[in-house]
Amino acid sequence: MNPTKIRCLILACGNTLRGDDGVGPWLADWAQDRFSENPDVRVISRQQWTPDLAEDIAAAQSAIFLDCSIESAPGIVKIAPVEPANAAPGLATHHIGAPELLALAQQLYDSVPHDARMLTIGAGSTELSEQFSNAVNLALPAACARLDETVQSLLTTK
Repeated sequence: MNPTKIRCLILACGNTLRGDDGVGPWLADWAQDRFSENPDVRVISRQQWTPDLAEDIAAAQSAIFLDCSIESAPGIVKIAPVEPANAAPGLATHHIGAPELLALAQQLYDSVPHDARMLTIGAGSTELSEQFSNAVNLALPAACARLDETVQSLLTTK
């Protein structure tokens, strides 16, 4: 194992001007504050995930992706394992998700985190707004608790 690998990488995406879509960056800010004293945790937040993140992912022992979900009911917090997408020629880069980023890290750097997970909160609204819906506001404490619990678990896993 590479001793310079970050133990836990947290990657968030979302647009803070689109209501609940900004929950990923909000959680990333929370995580940055929560784990600011822990050198084993690195937090990166972007409006959208881009292929250049594959290098950071390849250099991590574990990764947690943070985003809103339009497929879940508003305010529902979910965490699930993420696996690399099946390799496909000509990877589309206009919309790249966690599975595609993992696949890109594998293809370019021959390395993926041993544990990758996606934490989402179901979006109630992604209309133009800098405020979260009531459902997402009510879910934030549970999402923070799940994120904290997951990071602590990943840090204790060898």
